[in-house]
Amino acid sequence: MDVAKSALNRWSEALAGVASTGLSFTDNLYEKERFEEILHIAAEMKAYVNGHPDLDQRYVDEIYEFWKQAIGNGIPGYVTPKTAVGAIVGNDHKELLLVQRSDTGVWLYPTGWADVGYSPAEIVAKEVLEETGIVARPMRLLSVIDGMQKGFTSVPMYSMIFYCEQLGGELKAHPLECLDVGWFSEESLPSPLAASGRWVQMAFSAINGESMETYFDPPRDPLWESPRN
Repeated sequence: MDVAKSALNRWSEALAGVASTGLSFTDNLYEKERFEEILHIAAEMKAYVNGHPDLDQRYVDEIYEFWKQAIGNGIPGYVTPKTAVGAIVGNDHKELLLVQRSDTGVWLYPTGWADVGYSPAEIVAKEVLEETGIVARPMRLLSVIDGMQKGFTSVPMYSMIFYCEQLGGELKAHPLECLDVGWFSEESLPSPLAASGRWVQMAFSAINGESMETYFDPPRDPLWESPRN
């Protein structure tokens, strides 16, 4: 997705979030009409991003209804980003644990959506075990990033990446989520890597025990504008 479409996608999701949250809290009919209008405008923007520059009405309505049906009442309807967790796992040989995703074929560290009832660190350990068969212990938080700002997701998402140590287990790829799984040195990484491998340096810095501060997206100035390349 190019920079312009990435920004438009982020704006559409932000508008949809504002409108959906407004609809979940208000009982005023006038306000409901205004929020529904904003939601429809956001759906048109999303349709354009998704390859419908003619703003096909049926497709726009599908997006609108998808958002509308997800609206709750009060606090349950407050729209927030989804949360994903990822695991940079190292072993005694300074190798990195990677999985080949079945949906895209790219290689990436184990990652998945957060589940209700678990802490982020618990989710990390659970995802690693489920996807790879490896028992891992989360040691520290490496980064917290906004996936939409970074341009690697089309839905609002915060990604939390932990560094983990291997405690045991045997490699076994999840039959539905992974095509393959393995340990790799920095000199023998598989291809293709997700996001062109922009995370590789961070991963091996953590595995090699280098001192690192937790990374987070710095605030934009002004806050709403997209980063200038």
